[in-house]
Formats: sequence, C-alpha cells, structure tokens
Amino acid sequence: MATKIRLQRRGRKHYAFYSIVIADSRAPRDGKFTEKIGTYNPNTNPATIDINFERALWWVNNGATPTDTVRNILSSQGVYMMKHLQGGVKKGAFDEATAQAKFEAWKAAKTNTLNGIKSAEEQAKRDAKKARLEAEKEVNAAIAKKVADKKAAEALAKAEAEAAAAAENAEATEAPAEATEAPAEA
Repeated sequence: MATKIRLQRRGRKHYAFYSIVIADSRAPRDGKFTEKIGTYNPNTNPATIDINFERALWWVNNGATPTDTVRNILSSQGVYMMKHLQGGVKKGAFDEATAQAKFEAWKAAKTNTLNGIKSAEEQAKRDAKKARLEAEKEVNAAIAKKVADKKAAEALAKAEAEAAAAAENAEATEAPAEATEAPAEA
C-alpha cells in the first residue's frame, strides 16, 4: 500500500479549505484517510497553515509521498529542512544540538522574512490609502473652488443687478421731481 500526503477539500463553494491528510494513494481525494495532520486555508493572505510538525516529519521519514502542493506546504513549514538535518546527524556530520540550532536559525530567518514582507505590504496599503486621501482632498478643493467661483459670480451678478435697479430707482425718483418742479416755475 502506497501512502500519500494530500489535501482533502473542505469548505463551501468558492471558498476552499483543505485538510492535510495521510491516505492510501488509491483512495479518492475526499475519501477515506488514515490520519489528519493539519489544515491549509489559501483564502487568507498569507495562506494559513496549521500542521502537526512531528507527525508530518514522522510520515515523511517513513516513506509517505506528498503531492506537489503538500510538498511545498511542508517545505515552507520546515519539515523537509528538519529531515535534511536529521540525515546529517545520522551520517555524523554534526550532532543533534547543532541540527536543532541550525533549524531554529532557519526558522528565525524565515519568520523575519515573512514579517518584513507583511510590514512592506502594510506600508504599501498605508501609502496607497494616504495617496487616495490626498487625491480626494485635491478633487474636493477643486470642487470647492468651482463652487466658490460660481457663488462669487452669482453674487457679482446679483450686486450688479441691484446696482442697476438702484440706479433705475434713482433716475425714476429724479424724473418725477423734475416734472413737478417744472410746472411750479411757470
């Protein structure tokens, strides 16, 4: 019986969620499995991986062959790194403590890299948000200027109309006064 480490699909339509399982290679994808060793959620950024490291390492060391995607997941979690280091211990290249120290250094470097990527993404989001706000402020300022210019033009037109009306009223009041004075002189 050939044992495979594979993904078993869970979740709803258009929102896949996977279990990482140990199954017979002849079993269907979502069928019977021997053991569940973790979960994989590709819908989050970055993908969420929860895995039982010791059991995954045990299965890899005992000949279980992973699918391509699961191999990438196990690699990113350090299972294959630990397998490689354990091979060095068996060959006598270094001792168990050195292997564990190398693994911890690798894990710390990987965590720092991921944290750097996350912080860069967050900074990019903040910068994009700031740029959108600045662009919106510029648009709002342009609209406010247009509205202010329009109101100023309306106020000027209204003032001119009032001045013209006042001038007409002044002429109208002067004309009857001249008409009433003219007959008094005669």
